[in-house]
Amino acid sequence: MSGMVEDTSAMASLNAAKQQIRSAMKNKLGALSHEAVKSQSSVVFNTLRNFQPYVDAKRVSVFLSMPTGEIQTDGIVRHALESGKEVFIPYLHKNPLASPNLPARVMDMVRLKDLHDYESLKPDRWGIPSIDPATVHERQRVFGGPDAHHSDQTLLDLILMPGVAFDIDPEAGAIRRLGHGKGFYDYFINRHNQKSVELGKQETPVLLYGLALSEQFLSSPSEGSVPVGRHDQPLDGLILGNGEIKSPPAPK
Repeated sequence: MSGMVEDTSAMASLNAAKQQIRSAMKNKLGALSHEAVKSQSSVVFNTLRNFQPYVDAKRVSVFLSMPTGEIQTDGIVRHALESGKEVFIPYLHKNPLASPNLPARVMDMVRLKDLHDYESLKPDRWGIPSIDPATVHERQRVFGGPDAHHSDQTLLDLILMPGVAFDIDPEAGAIRRLGHGKGFYDYFINRHNQKSVELGKQETPVLLYGLALSEQFLSSPSEGSVPVGRHDQPLDGLILGNGEIKSPPAPK
C-alpha cells in the first residue's frame, strides 16, 4: 500500500511540475508577435528540407499547427506532398479498446491524398486543420486495415512533433519534450513501436524530431527543466526556429 501512495504522490508532483512549465511557457509565447513566429517557421522549414532524415523519409507524419504559439507547418506539408512523400497527419478519436487503464481518446496518423485534400481540411475549435471523420475509412492509416491501402503494413519513417517545451538532459543523453498533457504522442509512439516489432521492422525504428520556436527550448537552469515520467518518449533530435539542430548528447 505504501508503494502505491508513493507512486500516486510522485505522479502528482510530476504533473504539478509539468503544469508549472506549461503555464510559464504560455506567458512567454503569448508575448511573441505573429511575425516572429512566421519568421522562425520559415527558418525551420528551410533547415528541414535539406535535413537528411527528412530527405530520406518516404512516410512522414507532420502535426498541423495551431494559429499561434508554435511552429507553423503549412510550408512543410506542402513541400512534403510536392516532393512525393506520403504525408500523414494526426487524427484523434475514441479509443475502441474500452478499459479504465487505457486513455479514452487516442491518436492515429492518417494519410493526406494530395494537396487539394490538404487545402480542403476545415479548422477545428482550436483553429487546427482537421480530417473529416467521415473520410477516415477511405484513407491509409497507421492503425487501420487490412484494407486496399495496406494500412495493416503501414509504418512511419519520421514523426515531426509539436510540444510546449524542450530541453536536453546531459546525464541521460536525452532530448526531453513536454507536451500538452494528453499523452497522445507518447501512446501513439508506444503502439507504433509494438507494431514495428510485430512486423519484424524494429531494426529501422521511426525517427522522432521536435519542431520548436527558440523560446520553447529551455537552455539554462533559470528557465527550469522538462520533467519526465517513464512513459515520456525522448526525441532523436530537435529543430529550432534559429536554425539549430539539437542532437542527444552522449550520456555521462
